[in-house]
Amino acid sequence: MSANQFSVSPIGHIKTPFKQKFAIPRQPNLAKAKGTIYLREDLNDPDMFKGLEGFTHLWLLFVFHQTKDKGWKPAVKAPRLGGNQTMGVFASRSTHRPNAIGMSVVKNLSWQQDDSGLLLNVEGVDLLDDTPIVDIKPYVPYADRVADAEDNLASYGAIPQREVLLESHVKELLNIARKKHPDIKQLLIDVLAQDPRPAYRHKHENDDKTYRVALYDYDIGFKVENGSIKVMDFGPDKRSSV
Repeated sequence: MSANQFSVSPIGHIKTPFKQKFAIPRQPNLAKAKGTIYLREDLNDPDMFKGLEGFTHLWLLFVFHQTKDKGWKPAVKAPRLGGNQTMGVFASRSTHRPNAIGMSVVKNLSWQQDDSGLLLNVEGVDLLDDTPIVDIKPYVPYADRVADAEDNLASYGAIPQREVLLESHVKELLNIARKKHPDIKQLLIDVLAQDPRPAYRHKHENDDKTYRVALYDYDIGFKVENGSIKVMDFGPDKRSSV
């Protein structure tokens, strides 16, 4: 391997509620989704996290493992622009990149060591379940936060915040599910309020199509009626192995 080539190995993987790409928040911290990072067995040394409690937030560097083998293009379709207009890949956060590496800022909850190894608990994740993690770095506000930073995506409209309506039987099932996943009701509302449909569908205030979302080990069905998200189905996800 030449000096200008290198390989990167995951340091572990993260477990999250998101079992499919559809409905994952478009950026980190748009929903308080929790995740747990499991470090590799040979990295099971608590000294690696020494001093980590001094940082409220962390950078996660990860691999877009489900799309990395699909290749990349210099220009990509931008979902926030309706899905038809394109932007340069380096002017986007597209998963289809020359190197399939992503980065997210998450809240640092705590770390622990148990029989399964060294674990790091975080919040505000926008990562698919089992995403490989390649590095963890502290978020340093004085250097990482740029007060006068701007982006042109704001001119294309804010991320939707729709009302989420739950059918009565869905409320009952959610109350049962909360015994296993205490945050699932609020997570469901936060995720669906952002209207996970393709951006070009956002102009349609009524949509007869039933969309399906997988959170944890549950399958959820919803439609859009009069501008609100109406959740009609909630039950076990038959695809889940949990």
